[in-house]
Amino acid sequence: MRYEAIARNYAEALFTLGEQHGESARYGALLEALAAAVAGTPAVQAVLMSPRVPKGAKAQLLADALPDAPKPFVLFLQALVKRNRQGILDDVAQVYTSLVDAKLNRVRVGVTLAYEADAGLRTQIEAALTKALGKDVLARYASDPAILGGSVIRVGDRVHDGSLRRKLIMLRRQLLNR
Repeated sequence: MRYEAIARNYAEALFTLGEQHGESARYGALLEALAAAVAGTPAVQAVLMSPRVPKGAKAQLLADALPDAPKPFVLFLQALVKRNRQGILDDVAQVYTSLVDAKLNRVRVGVTLAYEADAGLRTQIEAALTKALGKDVLARYASDPAILGGSVIRVGDRVHDGSLRRKLIMLRRQLLNR
């Protein structure tokens, strides 16, 4: 994140607003969806970032795109645009998500396995991680045959590599150092 401090200020303001209206989780879902839509649609991104399009038109575009969104949320987005901060929408969404996760005592975890996990295995992994971390786990799964077996777990900046590939590399190093 390039503008982390600014994004944090906006996210905290929106979070406070969401808490006041009892819709912090809904605001988070709307913000994530909007940030993904803007990032995934170059035409919309070009309009929002263009200096040729007046700020009022950009603000109205956001309001028209979100007719069912709560008014305070739309006003927040319009204030973001009027201050020319629409470029950090994705950063604000990331910080906001972390604030909601902290409030709801949950953590996002990346799980990489050598093969695609079935529902039973996913349930076991999530239960074990919930017990180990003491928080509700929102797991995102990926498969990578290169790890051969075991798992690689990512929690924030920390990585626990319990893959068979890593164990074999460590064994090889030990054998070569003797």
